[in-house]
Amino acid sequence: MLYYVSGAVTILEPALAVIDCGGVGYGCRITAYTAAQLKLNQTARLYITESIREDAYDLYGFISKEEQHCFQLLTSVTGVGPKAALAILSAGGPQNFTLAVMTGDEKMLTAAQGVGKKLAQRIILELKDKIGGSGMELDFSGGASVAAPVQQGNNVALATAALQELGYSPAEIAAALKGVDASASTEEMVRYALRAMVMKG
Repeated sequence: MLYYVSGAVTILEPALAVIDCGGVGYGCRITAYTAAQLKLNQTARLYITESIREDAYDLYGFISKEEQHCFQLLTSVTGVGPKAALAILSAGGPQNFTLAVMTGDEKMLTAAQGVGKKLAQRIILELKDKIGGSGMELDFSGGASVAAPVQQGNNVALATAALQELGYSPAEIAAALKGVDASASTEEMVRYALRAMVMKG
């Protein structure tokens, strides 16, 4: 099993990157999000998800474990193949995808080529508990609104669960959410934390 490949980027196209590992070029299918963070002839590490079929052996490469995790969640949904998953992540990256599922934002998902309204609804339905945390309920009936919290801490819990799904540790999340407005919505808290992490990095 390939966990990641690391080496010089010898070929870089919008949907393909070739990584030279000891003289062997690994061709990886990538998202626009990953492509934007790669540079030709510079060293890069891509986390790999393999797809082995009778007639094909494909490698899907991701710049972060967070993006890889989102890809794996998407391809677990009935009717979502690797091509559609790559298109969705290309349209908004892992952070916007996570927010789209949390807030029931069908428009963000249907912005991806080949993703219709019914498929977007299925993605939200099947993944909202996995991303938002089982036992934590989101109201998707109102489009992009999040259900009003019963307790003030609920939005913090939802934001924390979403950030954990993106691969951040409890310590990183606690530091990123420090100082956040307690009355903010879950989406605002996640955006606040992601901005804090980007600035810190």
